Amino acid sequence: MKANRRFVFAASLLLLVLCTALSAHAAEEGGAAATETANEIFRWINFAIVAAMLIWVFGKKLPPVFRGNAERISSAISKAAAVKEEADRQVREAESKLARLEQDVAALRATAQQESVAEIERIRALARTEAEKVAAAAQAEIAAAERAASLHLKALAAGLAVDGAEALLAKQLTASAQESLVEAFAANLEGRPN
Repeated sequence: MKANRRFVFAASLLLLVLCTALSAHAAEEGGAAATETANEIFRWINFAIVAAMLIWVFGKKLPPVFRGNAERISSAISKAAAVKEEADRQVREAESKLARLEQDVAALRATAQQESVAEIERIRALARTEAEKVAAAAQAEIAAAERAASLHLKALAAGLAVDGAEALLAKQLTASAQESLVEAFAANLEGRPN
């Protein structure tokens, strides 16, 4: 602001000096040559006034416009730098993840391998347990079948023994033998006290 005031003051002082010099020069020369010189000086003065006005207007109005443009450009540069920094950070993060990717895949493979080995062992143990249960059930069934067969054989043998004894008794038991048995039984019953 102070520079603008100084400039306006200097331009006004220069204009005043030119006007004074022009008046003095016109008074000395007089005539047509003086009028022509005076016209040319007035043109220069007019030019100086218009130029001073333009400089003053541009000096007054353009600096805020330039400042605003500079601030917008600076803001855009700052935003672009922040966006670039964020993009660089994301790229670094992606590169580090990519670098760790092979390690992560190897770790996942090792974990999967360990889990599959553990699962195989679990299935084998389960199969052994189931086979032992089936073997125990088969042994129990065999034992039960043996007992049933043994009982069946005993019943069959008893039936055959009864049939054999009955046939033998039918052969040996004649009518006279039956009578003597009945008499012996009756005598046995009479000798007993009631």
